[in-house]
Amino acid sequence: MNVIMARIGYGRVIEYAFTELEKYLKRIDPKSFIDARVYDTRDLSKENILWVGLDGSVEPSEDDRIKIEVKNGGGIITGSNPRSVLLAVYRFLFELGCRWVRPGEDGEVIPSLSLTRGELNLSLDEAPSQRHRGICIEGQVNYEHVRDLIEWIPRVGMNSYFVQFQTPSYFFKRWYNDQTDCEDIPVDPVDDDDVDHILLRLEEEISRRGLAYHAVGHSWTCEAFGVRGTEWRHHDEPLPEDFANALALRDGKRELWKYSVINTNLCYSNPSVRRHLVDAVLEYCRKHKSVDYLHFWLADGDNNHCECPECVKYRPSDYYIVLLNELDRALTEAGMSTKLVFLIYEDLLWAPEHFHLENPERFTLMFAPITRSYRRAFADFDPKEKLDVKPFIRNKLERPKSVGASVAYLERWQEHFGGDSFDFDYHLMWNHYTDPGYYYTARLLHLDMKNLHKIGLNGMISCQLNRAFLPTALPNYAMAKALWDKESDFEEVCREYYSAAFGEGWRDADLYLRKISELFDLAVATEEKDLCRFISNCKEAKALITSFTESHIIPFSETNPSWRYLEYHAEMCLAYADLAIAGAMHDEAKYEEETERFKALLLRLRPKTHHVFDPRVANRIYESYLHNLLKI
Repeated sequence: MNVIMARIGYGRVIEYAFTELEKYLKRIDPKSFIDARVYDTRDLSKENILWVGLDGSVEPSEDDRIKIEVKNGGGIITGSNPRSVLLAVYRFLFELGCRWVRPGEDGEVIPSLSLTRGELNLSLDEAPSQRHRGICIEGQVNYEHVRDLIEWIPRVGMNSYFVQFQTPSYFFKRWYNDQTDCEDIPVDPVDDDDVDHILLRLEEEISRRGLAYHAVGHSWTCEAFGVRGTEWRHHDEPLPEDFANALALRDGKRELWKYSVINTNLCYSNPSVRRHLVDAVLEYCRKHKSVDYLHFWLADGDNNHCECPECVKYRPSDYYIVLLNELDRALTEAGMSTKLVFLIYEDLLWAPEHFHLENPERFTLMFAPITRSYRRAFADFDPKEKLDVKPFIRNKLERPKSVGASVAYLERWQEHFGGDSFDFDYHLMWNHYTDPGYYYTARLLHLDMKNLHKIGLNGMISCQLNRAFLPTALPNYAMAKALWDKESDFEEVCREYYSAAFGEGWRDADLYLRKISELFDLAVATEEKDLCRFISNCKEAKALITSFTESHIIPFSETNPSWRYLEYHAEMCLAYADLAIAGAMHDEAKYEEETERFKALLLRLRPKTHHVFDPRVANRIYESYLHNLLKI
């Protein structure tokens, strides 16, 4: 087929969208001939041309909206902004049968078709249910891991990426500097300057796709005084005098909280301290004009705020508002329109009593319920239920554990701020490791995203391991689907994903992974206190894994990477079962033996699985969660 494609204009993101469409159409039908052209504007007199770009038919907006009107191979693929055009291109390709079942080349599922003009028909005009749809850097990563994830994000309809810290060394050093135990992955140490160069390359990848770029969050409280904050670690170097004097007063002393500059709050009632912070943000904004959402957070951790006579007059959230207003005034005076994201987290869960934001349009509220339960969804509690917020007692606060209690704190904030907001949640940071089949995790994540609007939030930036795709990417995929369409059906998402990922035998893969989640459900042991049933479940899981490996995984794994990853996953699950059984039987010697065997297995598989699985966190989580079985 002869396809005439025409790009409207020369914008960077539009150009990328155009080349993506051309590339995949050629892969779908290698025999097709594509004539690619560029025009300044759309010429309606030219028929049978497939136009890509902004033609004025969709009202311009920072919020995404896609429009596709294609008939007999001609028409328009457009959107409300350049990024939306790229999203529209991927949606058009999706309708042709393209799927991206995980980041990276081996996650591409591209149909082989003989295209005709009659097959290139689609009429669609959509806006996503949620504004913010993104992922935040976490875990142990290299450049390729993050690049592939940034590439994948718009392909599944998401629009944002968040890099924590001014220099995110913590995440990259854990990969490049810590591979000494794995001979098959070369050690290539990096320092902070190297990481800054990696970040510049990643910012290019974010920019060429027009993604909303979120940045920093952690480290303002030390970077403002010239002390580098690139990771959570003990700080052993002497502190500059102005920084030492700015630290929060705790128990009569101004010193680092738990030896960490990232975790230490400051004396926010002190105008000089606040001036340092404001100046640091201004300087950063001048140097980093590509940042769309600048996160301004206080220190990490809880119960570590200043107890000086001035600071105790108001809650930390009140002084936070004072700081945010000062930042807004300084940015406005400097002519900068950068959005500021403020954080509802830890001690800041308790809403302010005395101050309010003077310019709400500048700000986006970020709700981070890090201590919530991931056994229940936002939809599982009665919003009419009256849940009391615990009284604010400085540095003696109890964080909410339930979903309903967490939302109660959010509602108090919403009485003060009714502007833009999103969830910053941790479904794929820790708890997914206790759900080896990923079915429960995916279902909960999808349900939470469907119901964000019911608690007054407008999206999600998922604070998660950037390599959370083993056994599948279903949790991420389901999250993206529900953020785009809150009416999406989870079972339909499962059918769509599994059929694309596994092809022949996908129904069996679906049932297998659901059963793995059911049999390894730790709630049986930890909540129901039924160790006998849990041990029986683990033994049943081992039999299922062995049988399914022989009947399905081995036959399909030679030609399909999704099945091949399932083969590695099966090995892990067998070892996981032995580890869990030893813990549940209170056999400490056996448990230690199985722990070492499990670690050795993850190490052996690392070269084959590192694009989809983060073993460092896995080891820590298994040691923590499964070790608790010994105490039941």
